[in-house]
Amino acid sequence: MSYTLKVNGKMQTVDVEADTPLLWVLRDTIGLVGTKFGCGMGLCGACTVHLDGVAVRGCQTPVSSVGAKAVTTIEGVGATEIGAKVQKAWIDHDVIQCGYCQAGQIMSATAFLSKTPHPTDAQIEQAMNGNICRCATYTRIKSAIRQAAGLTPALAEAPAPQQVLADASTGHKA
Repeated sequence: MSYTLKVNGKMQTVDVEADTPLLWVLRDTIGLVGTKFGCGMGLCGACTVHLDGVAVRGCQTPVSSVGAKAVTTIEGVGATEIGAKVQKAWIDHDVIQCGYCQAGQIMSATAFLSKTPHPTDAQIEQAMNGNICRCATYTRIKSAIRQAAGLTPALAEAPAPQQVLADASTGHKA
């Protein structure tokens, strides 16, 4: 069956079965591979995308249920003000380790901050509870969300490393 979807602001027509998960439409049919497959049961959050700004699990959302809702993926979320702040904070706090879950983490954080612009730590923890990070960067994720919400100042850029030179004749550092 043919479906026309608005993905990251662009209309996309796909010919897939009605029960095809949105995740596979995005990855295999449209070619947007930033959204990841994790567990396939909607438990880990790696496949999180937005439908009209609401975070949903792409692996559990049949394409037939999308209708006229706008789909936003990790490839498009940075075009939003909040998405750009979240992505910058992720970089500032060096959140990403292996990176596999991070698209879903960023998508969940962005949807959360859109509804709760000045969250408490408890609200952050509750909102992000359904996103699993195998590298356990949860403390960094929380710090990045706090920065994106303006609750803490942005981290200053790290200073350039200074090269330590030894004076060959004395062995003392210059």
